[in-house]
Amino acid sequence: MLTGACHCGETGWTFDGMPDSATACNCTLCRRYGVLWIYDFEGERIRISGPTQVYTRKDRAHPMLEIHFCKSCGCVVAWRGMQTDATARRRIAVNLRLTDPDPVSHLPIDHFDGLVTFEDLPRDGRCVADLWF
Repeated sequence: MLTGACHCGETGWTFDGMPDSATACNCTLCRRYGVLWIYDFEGERIRISGPTQVYTRKDRAHPMLEIHFCKSCGCVVAWRGMQTDATARRRIAVNLRLTDPDPVSHLPIDHFDGLVTFEDLPRDGRCVADLWF
């Protein structure tokens, strides 16, 4: 199990297991936040703990997302989709940069073009350690 916490420790997340990869996105929010995301579905492998403040992203180019951040220190903790899929599951991602780097340093980086094409880009061979240090 992976755990992550904001700078002050009031808010955090758990991820049951180890993700296959981490995602770097270049959308207008992610590039400002500098986050690396790991994904699953709400109430399944990801759990958020502690109080969060929410910024709701509502623009035409992107699906509606809630960005959750710590009310005290401002660290971005997660995003949560506002819509469910056909099986009533809600997508959620947590900020991998809130965990200890050692257990995840080997994970490959997936690149997502959230700015123009909204498509996955080819892997370039980098892993979390290449972007973290």
